[in-house]
Amino acid sequence: MSEYDTVSADVQHEEEIPEDHPRYQDLITRHRIENGVEKGITHLQGMHAEGRGSAFDYLLGEETIPSADAAERVAAAHLLLAEQPVLSINGNVAALVPGEMVALADAVDADLEVNLFNRTPERIEAIAEHLREHGAEDVKGLTADARIPNLDHQRAKVDADGIYAADVVVVPLEDGDRAEALQEMEKTEIVIDLNPLSRSPQVAEVPIVDNIIRAVPNMTVHAEELATASEDELRAIIEEFDRERALEAAEERIRNGV
Repeated sequence: MSEYDTVSADVQHEEEIPEDHPRYQDLITRHRIENGVEKGITHLQGMHAEGRGSAFDYLLGEETIPSADAAERVAAAHLLLAEQPVLSINGNVAALVPGEMVALADAVDADLEVNLFNRTPERIEAIAEHLREHGAEDVKGLTADARIPNLDHQRAKVDADGIYAADVVVVPLEDGDRAEALQEMEKTEIVIDLNPLSRSPQVAEVPIVDNIIRAVPNMTVHAEELATASEDELRAIIEEFDRERALEAAEERIRNGV
């Protein structure tokens, strides 16, 4: 029996998972999603979504491929140039990378806004409090005094001074229809999604095909490295990015392991 076979399926704390476990990142994400459900942060449907993403990550080799890292650097450049950047937070994002999203927001001077499909006042407040516990000073999404046009469900509800007014929006683990609606509002969308063929990355200006637990910290590192770059340097990074090639590279890795 392998020493890893002794890891309990009922993990109470992340520290119980050995970091050298061959499926360490996958076990961490599973634990965080389960914990999020117990806290009322993540909806049960989020567990299914995470399982789907896990399958794609396995095919990617559970690593950040070069095209994804390039996209994460471009995303950082967009956020640093933005006049009003906003990072959108749903239940899975709050469960998986709360502190990492706060760190990214600090690095690029962005707002955090809670946005949910299965929206209730209790979940909104629970996620906002969860983010505060991880260092957020201000969390948007509780007011919901504006609506994204052409959407009939709860994710249309946004803050007028948040996502509605933003010029650049990071929308990780996003619904395809809202991604399309934000595109119609002519916002620069940065999407994090492990399936390069889903609607969200297909419409995003910057599609990042990577696991969110790797992508967000990478974006923060790039933002910190580019913090002193000139506007011309940042625009050059953006102009050199080929979104179609990035999607093709991710699909090639998934299909052929290359």
